[in-house]
Amino acid sequence: MGRPGLALGTAGKIRVHATPSGHRAVAWYRDYDGRCRQVERHATSKAAAQAALRLALRDRARFDVGGEISPNTRVNVLAEAWFAGLKNLSPTTMQAYRNRLDQQVLPGLGNLRVRELTVGTLERHLRLIADKHGPAMAKMTKSVLSGVCGLAARHDALERNPVRDTGGIQASVKKAPMALTADEARQLLTGLDADVAAGKADVPDLVAFMLATGCRIGEAAAVTWDALDLDAGTVEITSTIVRVAGQGLVRKGTKTASGSRTLLLPPWCMERLRSRASCVGRSKGGARHEEPVFPAPLGGWRDPSNTQSDLRAAFHNVGFGHITSHVLRKTTATVLDHAGLSARAIADQLGHANPSLTQDVYLGRQVASTGAAVALEALRPSVPGHDRDEGRR
Repeated sequence: MGRPGLALGTAGKIRVHATPSGHRAVAWYRDYDGRCRQVERHATSKAAAQAALRLALRDRARFDVGGEISPNTRVNVLAEAWFAGLKNLSPTTMQAYRNRLDQQVLPGLGNLRVRELTVGTLERHLRLIADKHGPAMAKMTKSVLSGVCGLAARHDALERNPVRDTGGIQASVKKAPMALTADEARQLLTGLDADVAAGKADVPDLVAFMLATGCRIGEAAAVTWDALDLDAGTVEITSTIVRVAGQGLVRKGTKTASGSRTLLLPPWCMERLRSRASCVGRSKGGARHEEPVFPAPLGGWRDPSNTQSDLRAAFHNVGFGHITSHVLRKTTATVLDHAGLSARAIADQLGHANPSLTQDVYLGRQVASTGAAVALEALRPSVPGHDRDEGRR
């Protein structure tokens, strides 16, 4: 009866032979394709040759000979393979992952071998990112690293995903949500209407629209004239503007079904929009339906990032330098909450995920008749600003 063969992923006896330059350690190893291959390592001493061969056999035990990724693969190659395999993600998510690879993962870990991605190495790297860039950046980097290491584990280049064994990243203490009162919101709108610089940047109407709807900057920038029904007083929120590397500004659909919504607007906001429509009609010979309601100062889609800068400057000029654009969205939600609207109604207005599965499945909400338009009438500026129509001529 013959000697039994080697099991998959195991090696035979190590033999050491003297050579003119030192020693050569040799052993047969049965790879995961079923073939036996001779593995050898050279060193100046017998012990060193044996140790080098044992290390090689250890790493080879995690190597899938049929794959392109092995323990010896560089992390930068592994990371690019992972990114290339991502499918069905939004452009903003893809860009966020690309940024984390280029700015955190590849500079710090790209030259390592896959086998060197230990729990300790990853832990130290994530802690460094958290200290330097904050917990939020570290958490996203951890998510990216988990995907990268998961790909290596599926190729048997790692025994398991080491990211899962790293410690949790402690988030900073969250501040209470900041929102303006109705009086402060009215003061803000009045101040913006009277500010020449804000008018040149076309900020007042945009801020008014965001307060009246609770829209994000990207959603407001994506609204076109055909999405507005000036007679019914509604607006369809179906898209957002994002900047994609290599493509520029892109108008894409909302990320979730709940984000696509039709909202009733308060009368004071409709007055502004009708005035804006008549102004566009006089100066441009009529606006095309597909044109943005709030275009960039030089025309075309408005860049959300540049608009953030415009808003910061405008807020500072009128004495509201302590707020950000997201405070507008929180203000809308707070006004609706104080008016007694339900969480369901507020979620409909803001385009958030539904509060419960029952409401999600059984409520057909083609138009969000939440009572928001009536409640948001409280934000009507108490003091009329200067003649904005004259400023646009």
